[in-house]
Amino acid sequence: MWFMRQAGRSLPEYRRVRADVPMLEACARPDMITEITMQPVRRYDTDAAIFFSDIVVPLKAIGIDLDIKPGVGPVVDDPIRDADGIKRLRDLEPGDIPYVTEAVGQLVGELGDKPLIGFAGAPFTLASYLIEGGPSKNHEHTKALMYGEPELWDELMRRLANITLGFLRTQIEAGASAVQLFDSWVGALSAEDYRASVLPYTSWIFGQLTEYEVPRIHFGVGTGELLSLLSEAGADVVGVDWRVPLDKAAQRVQPGTALQGNLDPATLFAPWEVVADRTRDILSRGRAADGHIFNLGHGVLPSTDPTMLERLTAFVHEETAN
Repeated sequence: MWFMRQAGRSLPEYRRVRADVPMLEACARPDMITEITMQPVRRYDTDAAIFFSDIVVPLKAIGIDLDIKPGVGPVVDDPIRDADGIKRLRDLEPGDIPYVTEAVGQLVGELGDKPLIGFAGAPFTLASYLIEGGPSKNHEHTKALMYGEPELWDELMRRLANITLGFLRTQIEAGASAVQLFDSWVGALSAEDYRASVLPYTSWIFGQLTEYEVPRIHFGVGTGELLSLLSEAGADVVGVDWRVPLDKAAQRVQPGTALQGNLDPATLFAPWEVVADRTRDILSRGRAADGHIFNLGHGVLPSTDPTMLERLTAFVHEETAN
């Protein structure tokens, strides 16, 4: 078990380290990456560490003018909506992100037998930030490009797939034991649109990673209707948010696919008895899958009490000890 966003704003030690340090600067300092990644492992004794970074780090590294604004998220100064803009997206080279290689090496040394999970943002989610200029509820500019200019969309997604692959490869070659591909916004699409306009690029990324023989996790939010396609893309593990019970999700993914999830992060604000009951139910339903990694159905909420996550980690370990 591990938690998405287990290293982050819910931890007082994280807030102390990040005080007055902008997010993208923190993501480019190996010492800070290592410390923040290790904080929840020390506090919670999770079974894995997740590399501290952000999905837009590789875009920043190739020269895209963007920033992460507190309370907003990634904001792109000059959104990409035409062929000239897409030409700005060059391939990512290991030399663009030496701090990633250094930090992964440090972490592998500190973690010992405990695995480090690398991660990257998937092409659709990166495309949405680049096209919209920031977070979007409706993704209207993104969908307009996808629907109306398929050749331009193909070029954009190919370039982003290459960038994503480069980011994942750098982490794996530096020592990451597994990788997770986040497609945070892909739940905004229908299954038909996903199959036509996203699946080919995600499948290509997972196919390119087979040579490394590391577990590959795929996760999106609001993707209950897309679980079969997320699995078809080629991941070994499919993350499930809290909207679909794991036993139902197990029926939707490809045979041999493990599941990850899926406690609603908001549950952690309820009394402990509720958290324990819901966790038992998830562990029970997870037995229907070909493997289960316990996690939340999305990231740890910033105001979550860390002691609740400590208690939850111990509880899951106790319940699954035999």
